[in-house]
Amino acid sequence: MDIKEILFELSRRDALGSINDAAVYAGELLSRFAEIKKLGNMSVAAAFNGKSDYTLLFDAHIDQIGMIVTDVDSEGFLTVANSGGIDIRSLPARAVTVHGKEKIPAVFCATPPHLSAGETEYSDISKIKLDTGLGEKAAEIVSVGDYVTFSAEPAELTGDTVTGRSFDDRAGAACLIELAGRFSGKDLPCNVIILLSDAEELGMRGAVTAAFELSPDEAVAVDVSFGDGPGISDEECGNLGGGAMIGISPVLDRAMSDKLINTAEENGIMYQTEVMGGRTGTNADVIAVSRGGVKTCTVSVPLRNMHTETEVLRLCDLESVCDLLEKYALSGGLADV
Repeated sequence: MDIKEILFELSRRDALGSINDAAVYAGELLSRFAEIKKLGNMSVAAAFNGKSDYTLLFDAHIDQIGMIVTDVDSEGFLTVANSGGIDIRSLPARAVTVHGKEKIPAVFCATPPHLSAGETEYSDISKIKLDTGLGEKAAEIVSVGDYVTFSAEPAELTGDTVTGRSFDDRAGAACLIELAGRFSGKDLPCNVIILLSDAEELGMRGAVTAAFELSPDEAVAVDVSFGDGPGISDEECGNLGGGAMIGISPVLDRAMSDKLINTAEENGIMYQTEVMGGRTGTNADVIAVSRGGVKTCTVSVPLRNMHTETEVLRLCDLESVCDLLEKYALSGGLADV
């Protein structure tokens, strides 16, 4: 499988709460290259033994944003609450899947402009009802507490640009599964653990427990970050097609950032830097303070339309991330520092 196929297949599957289809599928792919270990609700880890006891962890989160049903009315309309950071502006008229006793297609209601007295504002997700079309039968299939996920299919745009749902962070997961294939059968200078962690969108819960148990010497959180687009300043984003985004922040290990940059330059790998004034908003924030502390950095894929069902990225950036992390691992990370 090439990396686009891995990304698309992961995008088609869900991982939210008790729904773990994407995690199961990712685990099946990883098991082709190494023995896997399940951690917590749906976190999955694969270990590759190296020549030293030094352990390098690569993490990407396998969960996604979604919603949860809080009310089912007699006419079949549903009220939901967000599970993770939802861009409410994108919801009206969107198609979703309700995971009830069976999967039910539904759409978010949208007020027609003909009936709207001025511009309609959407600031409260509970005010944007979901239409199942089932009427009173909805209560027989859908219950309070059922999950709701976006239902868009991934698609190719022009060139190597693709769009889809849950690319945050199936992009990172696809990179790590690709890396597992590259590491299989290779002599590595240090131990490498690939972790697909749970519940990042709900407070980075999976990375907290997994990092504590795995106890790595250093870690790279592989995630997505803001890509360039209309109305976004250059300082706030990376460029699609500009390569892997290497994090620099007071909460990250500067020696790791510098070595990742040097590794990219020495091997002709496209990269760009992402400078942050504090927290990164990724699993790096919690892995760094696990146990007695872990040297941690971020490597991200630039992504447009984050937290919507039409996220956009370029496949060349995924390849840059894979190439950079492969060379970094083969160099032993900071084992000799």
